[in-house]
Amino acid sequence: MAAAAAGLSWRRVSSFTGPVPRSRHGHRAVAIRELVIIFGGGNEGIADELHVYNTATNQWFLPAVRGDIPPGCAAHGFVCDGTRILVFGGMVEYGRYSNDLYELQASRWLWKKVKPQAPSTGSPPCPRLGHSFSLYGNKCYLFGGLANESEDSNNNVPRYLNDFYELELQHGSGVVGWSIPVTKGILPSPRESHTAIVYCRKDVGSPKMYIFGGMCGSRLNDLWELDIETMTWSRPETKGTVPLPRSLHTANVIGNKMYVFGGWVPQSAGGEISSHDGEWKCTGSFSYLNLDTTEWIGLISDCQEDKSNLLPGPRAGHCAVAVGTRLYIWSGRDGYRKAWNNQVCCKDLWYLDTEKPPAPSQVQLIRATTNSFQVKWDEVPTVEGYLLQLHSDSPVPSAAGTPGTGAPEASLLTSQGASSLHQSPQSLTSVPYPEMKVDHPSQTNSVIPNNVQVSLSSNSLLKVEGKEKVAAAENKITQETVKSHADATGFKESNAPSLLPVCTSSPQTSANVGELRDLDKRTVNPDASVCSTVSNAQTMVTQQAVKTESSSTNGAVVKDETSLTTFNSKSEAAEAAFMTPSTRVNSGQTNDTQSSKTPQRQMAMGKTRDRQWYDVGIFKNNTAVVSQFYLLPEETLSISNKKENADVLDYRLLKKQDLFPGTVYRFRVAAINGCGVGPFSKVSEFKTCIPGFPGAPSTVKISKSVDCIHLSWEPPASPSGNILEYSAYLAIRSTQLQENPNQLVFMRIYCGLKTSCIVTATQLSNAHVDYTSRPAIVFRISAKNERGYGPATQVRWLQGKGLFVPS
Repeated sequence: MAAAAAGLSWRRVSSFTGPVPRSRHGHRAVAIRELVIIFGGGNEGIADELHVYNTATNQWFLPAVRGDIPPGCAAHGFVCDGTRILVFGGMVEYGRYSNDLYELQASRWLWKKVKPQAPSTGSPPCPRLGHSFSLYGNKCYLFGGLANESEDSNNNVPRYLNDFYELELQHGSGVVGWSIPVTKGILPSPRESHTAIVYCRKDVGSPKMYIFGGMCGSRLNDLWELDIETMTWSRPETKGTVPLPRSLHTANVIGNKMYVFGGWVPQSAGGEISSHDGEWKCTGSFSYLNLDTTEWIGLISDCQEDKSNLLPGPRAGHCAVAVGTRLYIWSGRDGYRKAWNNQVCCKDLWYLDTEKPPAPSQVQLIRATTNSFQVKWDEVPTVEGYLLQLHSDSPVPSAAGTPGTGAPEASLLTSQGASSLHQSPQSLTSVPYPEMKVDHPSQTNSVIPNNVQVSLSSNSLLKVEGKEKVAAAENKITQETVKSHADATGFKESNAPSLLPVCTSSPQTSANVGELRDLDKRTVNPDASVCSTVSNAQTMVTQQAVKTESSSTNGAVVKDETSLTTFNSKSEAAEAAFMTPSTRVNSGQTNDTQSSKTPQRQMAMGKTRDRQWYDVGIFKNNTAVVSQFYLLPEETLSISNKKENADVLDYRLLKKQDLFPGTVYRFRVAAINGCGVGPFSKVSEFKTCIPGFPGAPSTVKISKSVDCIHLSWEPPASPSGNILEYSAYLAIRSTQLQENPNQLVFMRIYCGLKTSCIVTATQLSNAHVDYTSRPAIVFRISAKNERGYGPATQVRWLQGKGLFVPS
């Protein structure tokens, strides 16, 4: 099959929730983040409702629109600029076309009819349908279409257009007016039901608009280019096989490719294309034009028949929209039945992943115990799952070829809000396998993790919107727990806490558990660590000194009650006031580079400096609890050069290994879509806890006063003995931050038995404001028992107006 040869893996979305729109043709669609917004079209009447499909939750819904709601229309112009959508023209009833312009503010579902100024020379665009309406920058470009020369809508006298207009937009809302650009070169011939896209190379060149195909008495397959900067039309030379002449097709840009799907094409007879008055048919052909090389590549041919329902069927007048690198196709008409004198519309929704997914963010730690980690990473749009891997410097026993006994556990490794998937998608392997469900994940990713307990004051509102958890007000805190306790690096003789270093590319601020606004009596209970770490880090310890008015640390002047003194890793210091973690990336970085260049669906076969990567599992969502990983048979371990997309071992046949206490594990994650496994993330490093140390303080509160803040917390849920003291630390400004912005320097601002402290304005004046995500001041709080300090809770106090410290 041509599609298989081209590596295509179309997916038909099999189940929906919400009100599914009736099938239609002549409709249009745009995407705003994960939302596909569809308007208009016709099938037994012209549709006037606005439908929205959430690609992340597989849910249709009808937003409650208001304002100047436009009448239903078909074959109209439809473009998206941020969160506003513009609709121009189209057929509002048979024989009657429109030249009205409407604006939809999708953030409020508010329609508004707008009246642009007429061009200074010439007339504004006449009513039309089948035109193209393309956006670049703050301008929309209107080309061609079909007008009705007759004033009587029942007496349709078609006139094909090739006029060209420019519509200038106001920022955010509203328009300025129409203009008629002066162009050079030969204008494309008149046409309707063509496509137009805008593309600009990242490295060189000016933006170009490409017009392809359309209808002008006969169907066309010519390609036209407009240089938007010079307003010059040309006919670019192309390589490869040009698609058949067509109209009512779609064209979408993803990366540097223009994907063309479907449409009406002439019926071929004996290899000859029929004349313009001959038979024609819908097609399911699929091609793309490489916009950098202007080469056509055929993916699904016009004559290819697919009776296996693995490809979208032939259709025209459908809609197609790109969500990230995924192409969605919905509805359209699949042919004309002369015997019935009507047309039949498709009801199906399909998507195609056109590229492997990008590398996710580094794995971030939510919670560490003696034998497990709860981890997370940032979501990657439009993926079907994630492959999580780990390795350790500690010896790992081989499975000796012995399969696991008994049935696999239903949820051996659980994802927050979803169970782990113990099988790989069939698209990733040639081995017969239980297929991973590819229906879109449920909305569990929008739920606050169970381990995070949020309590707000009565006048606060916690609102969950997609990927963010926000509570209304101006100031806010986010809170994480940073992994710490006796680390083998630099703490062989010390009971002081070891705060493992933060990731270079995504510092500790990248793993926000939640964000709370309204600083009065708000709490978050992470009881966990969310700081990512890197490989082979050297931890440096500093010790509290006697009160001084001013002292210097590595060139940084600290004007506060404590000064900073650096000790080497052999320090006998029993109690550390704060840590200065290093963020060098060694082997983990090497491995990441290797993985990024040659992403493979290997079953834990990636090696870096003879380190073995083991699969933790395939997860549908972006969180997981890791307590075990899969071991490989010895014969598999001996294979050092496993080919890409080679056979994948069945997880159910593998033995599992528990995590060990006090052991450092390195993690990486890759996203999976219909094209396979993408590149792996950068490597993060975490250490399981050593038994006997206290847990992290919890339920941290920050209350703001005029000249200070009040910091309070609850004792650890598992103190493992008597708590001897607490220490609170503040990230401060330092010249080390200029040399390495990801290496925070902390100063102890409190030590004592109380579970609260005052942070003065003087102390806050020296605070470092972290801008890696939202501006925040960073605190850490840890507890100490007879064994020493346990993990520290990290608090990010998000800053809005009225910062305590200069930005």
